[in-house]
Amino acid sequence: MTSIGGVEMVDWKLAVTTASRLARSGPEITREEAREVVAELRGHAVAAEEHVRAFTGMTTAAGHDTPVLVVDRPGWIEANVAGFRSLLKPLMTKMRARRGNGPGGMIAGAVGGKVTGVELGVLLSFLSSRVLGQYETFAPATRELPGAPDGGGRLLLVAPNIVHVERELGVDPHDFRLWVCLHEETHRTQFTAVPWLRDHLEAEIQAFLAETDVDAGTLLERLSDAVQAFTGGRRGESAEPSATGTATDTATAPETEPGARSGAHAPEQDIDGRSLVDLVQTPAQREILARVTAVMSLLEGHADYVMDGVGPQIVPSVVEIREKFQRRRAAGANRLDQILRRLLGLDAKLRQYRDGERFVRAVVEEVGMEGFNRVWTSPNTLPTPAEITHPAEWIARVHRGPEA
Repeated sequence: MTSIGGVEMVDWKLAVTTASRLARSGPEITREEAREVVAELRGHAVAAEEHVRAFTGMTTAAGHDTPVLVVDRPGWIEANVAGFRSLLKPLMTKMRARRGNGPGGMIAGAVGGKVTGVELGVLLSFLSSRVLGQYETFAPATRELPGAPDGGGRLLLVAPNIVHVERELGVDPHDFRLWVCLHEETHRTQFTAVPWLRDHLEAEIQAFLAETDVDAGTLLERLSDAVQAFTGGRRGESAEPSATGTATDTATAPETEPGARSGAHAPEQDIDGRSLVDLVQTPAQREILARVTAVMSLLEGHADYVMDGVGPQIVPSVVEIREKFQRRRAAGANRLDQILRRLLGLDAKLRQYRDGERFVRAVVEEVGMEGFNRVWTSPNTLPTPAEITHPAEWIARVHRGPEA
């Protein structure tokens, strides 16, 4: 739990232990079936890569390829804790400096770090059963979880969650697995074909964290609120929660459902409809987050557009899968899901799919795929928060402006 310069604000090891201990075991499956699922997902990932490249015209830049890993829920937890730890390191350093290195600060840090580690673990255990796939942009490579040569980037496919959802939907498992891989491979292609995208997002996120003006106690309080909603709302709820996507680093599988507001067991922070992220933002952070949200909407919408464009060619039952998936989203979720999605801002994810997909579709219809791909030229050609909902403005600026 210790590190150079003082005690960690989060006991990361305890977070992994707690989340892994609380994570649900997943659907019942034999060892042989599990091996077949892993092998098929790996094969689909390879096939999806070729289809995505052919449809989008995007190819991996030299030296920027990243691995595809099929993991279980504990593996997803370990990878995300490593990503959190790497990405939040500057913020943790800032908070540790503010707290001071005296005996009182060290003791408070040790106790707070354990509490925060447990609470982060509880939330990760909740999310670990909901993510189908995730492209980790900033994840450090480890022996168990290799990454890109430059220290970040890998695609995770969470096998037990994919099996759970395909069974719940009652769809063809082979088609569903390929359908999911198409979405996730699009995200992998986005970052491997556009090397500057990772650095741009990391710079924006670090700028957001640098503007953070909240002490560790406040953050701990916010995290406690979320966990209290989880533990308070759990009684009487479904034993196997419905799947929900999350975006720890960049983007995830198309598994996010809308969450209606619910006051049951909800702490005060949820009453006004804001998430935990909203509650600790400064004005400068809101501007940064608006830009990041526009980029995330682009990435998610692009993945949905590609998945819908390629799917009919190679996924025989894609219409059935899409229809059942949309019904699942429209049906909502149990009260526990509603509370936590609101607290964590996950309900905004569905809007990203809708706004982003409409942007991509409108641009491609107007200027073609090659014209759309100008979005990947530089950070200056990314859509602004206003343009993501008004594609014509992006087209006018990028294709018809003075610099076009």
